Amino acid sequence: MMRPVPGEAAEAGRSILKRDAPSTKETASGEHFLPPGLYVVATPIGNLADISLRALAVLKGADAILCEDTRVTSRLLAHYDIKKPLLAYHDHNAQRLLPKIVARLAAGAALAQVTDAGTPLISDPGYRLVTAALGAGVAVTPIPGASAPLTALMAAGLPTDRFLFAGFLPEKSAARRAALAELAAVPATLVFFEAPHRLGVALADMAAVLGDRPAAVCRELTKKFEETRRDALPRLAQAYAGAKVKGEVVVVVGGPAKAEPAHDLDALLREALARLSLSAAVREVTEMTGLSRRQVYERALKLKGSET
Repeated sequence: MMRPVPGEAAEAGRSILKRDAPSTKETASGEHFLPPGLYVVATPIGNLADISLRALAVLKGADAILCEDTRVTSRLLAHYDIKKPLLAYHDHNAQRLLPKIVARLAAGAALAQVTDAGTPLISDPGYRLVTAALGAGVAVTPIPGASAPLTALMAAGLPTDRFLFAGFLPEKSAARRAALAELAAVPATLVFFEAPHRLGVALADMAAVLGDRPAAVCRELTKKFEETRRDALPRLAQAYAGAKVKGEVVVVVGGPAKAEPAHDLDALLREALARLSLSAAVREVTEMTGLSRRQVYERALKLKGSET
C-alpha cells in the first residue's frame, strides 16, 4: 500500500533520474547484470526472511530502486547488505516524477519498484508507472513474493477456489454497508484490508449486511505478534467492539451459503428501523440498495405493521 512520505527524496535518489546517471549494467562486472526494464518486486510483509532469492538478485542488480518510504526500504536493503540508490515514489510526487522515471527507463535503465510491504500494485496506485512504462515500450517484469491477501487466505481456513479481494471498504458506515451489499451475492470468499481503529465498526457492518458468515481476522501476519481469530461475523464484531487494535489487519469472509440477492431487504430495513424513523430508514436503505423508494417504503410499512 502506498503511503505519503514526508519531505523530498534524497539528492542521491533524485540523481537516478538524470539521463547521464551511471548504470549498473555499464559499470558492474556482470555478477548482477539486469536487462533494461522495470522490475516490479514483492518484498516481505513483516518477516524479512520472506523474500525470494530472485528478488534479492534483482534488487542487487537494479540501477536504482523506487520505493514508498526510503526509510522502510533502507532497513530491508541493510539487512541483506544491498547498497543501491533509492527514490521515494508515491501518490504525492508521482505526477511530477513519472515522466522522468519513464524517460530513464526508455534510455536503458533497469529500475526496481517496491512497496513498503508485500506486492506492489495490490491496493496500491503503482500501476500507473507500469501502465506508463508499457506505453513507452519498456519491458515490465513481475518478481512475485509475499502478499497480505494471499497470506490471510492461507490462514483463514475458508474456501480458496474462488475469492475476491476488495481492498479497503469506505470509511463511513452507510457507504461501507452499501459496498458490502454490492458484494453480498458474490459466490466467493471475500478479502478486505481494514484500518485497526475501524475494525470493530467494520465487522459490525459486515455482520449486519452479510449475516452469520464464517470469517477470520488476521492481524500482524508473519510478525512476532501474529494473530488469526476465526468465528462467525456477529461474534467477531462483538469481540472487537471498542477494542484497541494495533497493526495491519486483513479480514477474510466466507461466501454466501447459497445464491441469494445482492441485499436482504428485510434484514437491512429491520436494522435501519431499529435506530431511525421510517422515512430516514427508507432513505438509507434506498441509497444502499439502489431499489426504488416506493418498493423500499412499501416493504418497510409491511414490516412495521407485522411488528405491531
